[in-house]
Amino acid sequence: MITQARCDPDFTKPHTETPDRARRGAHSYFKGLSAEDSVARWYQARGGSILEHRWRGTAGEIDLIIVESGVVVFCEVKSSKCLTRAIEALSPRQVMRLRQTAAEYLGTLPAGELTEMRFDFAVVDGHGKPVIMQNGFGDV
Repeated sequence: MITQARCDPDFTKPHTETPDRARRGAHSYFKGLSAEDSVARWYQARGGSILEHRWRGTAGEIDLIIVESGVVVFCEVKSSKCLTRAIEALSPRQVMRLRQTAAEYLGTLPAGELTEMRFDFAVVDGHGKPVIMQNGFGDV
């Protein structure tokens, strides 16, 4: 039972989630992990090495960071039954945060921002099949 609306200015009452909302949140979390694992396996099958999984910087989080043939790949993963819906979910604001986070990560590497890199966008369908769009951010 919800005891307080999130927008309620009275912060003295504790907020509790409904069991359905908590269950949906857990389902989404594990669905996301499964999608990321599927994409990681796809890169590994092509000879890529996973450097980081869910790397967090000050600007945000990058789902996967891979090195593939000497190129550092920053990959955003979405899970969706519909490819179009997943692409629409990637907002310009999110792309900006991903680029800022990637710049922060590059700062930890010996060559810094001179490191050869690209941004990929991956969508995993309801059957666990990944579709990878290399340089998938385009002009978003």
